[in-house]
Amino acid sequence: MKIITVKDYNEMSQKVAEYVIEKVNQNPNITLGLATGGTPLGMYKYLIEDHQKNKTSYQNAQSFNLDEYVGLSQDDPNSYNYYMYNEFFNHIDITKSNVHIPNGNAPDVQKECIDYEALIEKNGGIDLQILGIGNNGHIGFNEPGTSFQAKTHVIDLTPSTKEANARYFHSIEDVPAQAITMGIATIMKSKEILLLISGESKQAALSNLLHGEIDESSPASVLRNHPCVTIFADEDALRDTGK
Repeated sequence: MKIITVKDYNEMSQKVAEYVIEKVNQNPNITLGLATGGTPLGMYKYLIEDHQKNKTSYQNAQSFNLDEYVGLSQDDPNSYNYYMYNEFFNHIDITKSNVHIPNGNAPDVQKECIDYEALIEKNGGIDLQILGIGNNGHIGFNEPGTSFQAKTHVIDLTPSTKEANARYFHSIEDVPAQAITMGIATIMKSKEILLLISGESKQAALSNLLHGEIDESSPASVLRNHPCVTIFADEDALRDTGK
C-alpha cells in the first residue's frame, strides 16, 4: 500500500487526474471503476480540462460505476447516473455503450445486481478502480458489517451514511434507504485501486484503515490485503494518523 501525501484537496484532485490520464494513455482500452460523491469532483474537473486541452481520448475505454441509489430514475438529479453524465461523461468522448451504471430503478434489483456482476466479469474486471472512503469506513456503499466475500448487492444505508449524503437532497428523509453497490469482493478483484481521502472528517477512517484490525466492521481495512493500492491523502486527512 503506497501513500502519496498532498497539501490539499485541489492538489489531490490534480495528482489523481494526472495518474488516471497516464493510465488511459498507456491503455486506451482501459476499464475504469468510477466513484461519485464530493471527493472525486475535482478529479473529474481536471480530467475534463485535460481532454479539452490535450485530447486524451476515452472512446475505447469502458467504465463501471461503484453504486447507485435504489428507487431513483436515471434522470433524477440526485441519481448517480445523472451525476456521472453531468460531471464527467457529457464532457468527454466516451462511447455511451461503454458506460455502465447500476439501474437502481430496475424492476428486479436483485437480478440487476447479478447481471451487473456478470457484466464486469464478462468485460475482464476493473483495471483501475477509483474509491473514496466514508466516515464510517465504507467503500462503495459497503457499510460496516458487509461480508468481505460480497459481490454486487443491495445494501441498507446506515443513518450516518444517509446523514452524510443528505446535503445533496432536500432533507434526510429524501435520501433513499438502499443502494446497489459493487461488493467488497468485486472491488478487491480490481487490478489496481486508487483511494482518495481529503479533509479532517476522514482522519478517523484513514487511521483505522492504516492501523486498525482488518475486519468487516471497517470495510476499507480489507484494502490492506490488495497487492496494488495507492492512497492519495491530503495533510488534513493524514494529521494524527502517524503518516
